Amino acid sequence: MENDFKDIHIGKMIRMTVEMRGISEERIYRFIPCTSKELQEIYRSSDIKVSMLLRWSKLLGYDFFRLYSQHLILYAPAEKTINNTEKKFVGAISIPQFRKNIYTREVIYFILEQIRNGQKTKIQIMEEYSIPKTTLYKWLQKYRKVSE
Repeated sequence: MENDFKDIHIGKMIRMTVEMRGISEERIYRFIPCTSKELQEIYRSSDIKVSMLLRWSKLLGYDFFRLYSQHLILYAPAEKTINNTEKKFVGAISIPQFRKNIYTREVIYFILEQIRNGQKTKIQIMEEYSIPKTTLYKWLQKYRKVSE
């Protein structure tokens, strides 16, 4: 499945996964309460409610949320420091605080492929995706054999 982490069209991704897994429409209708017309609308939709996406993830055995997580890793990396306004609320807010980015193999391959195809330079990758130089060079060394 070719992933475009910049422009995610979730309906197309769902449809491709349904086709790849060979899931029948009858099974979909039992798991996802919708009509045939609504199903086609889901396939055409570029966004979807979170609760519905969770149902699709369970039905198809695929973590569609990861597409969005990988988008955030590549195009909106978490800030390394917390500003003063956020410090005031950290104790009051009970949302999970993530310590660092987790790069999946798909993301690493996506980045390395851009370098190998000449789409981006190493410097462009480091600046655009906020990837440390040492991390990028470790990936290039570690995954060199994968591409050869």
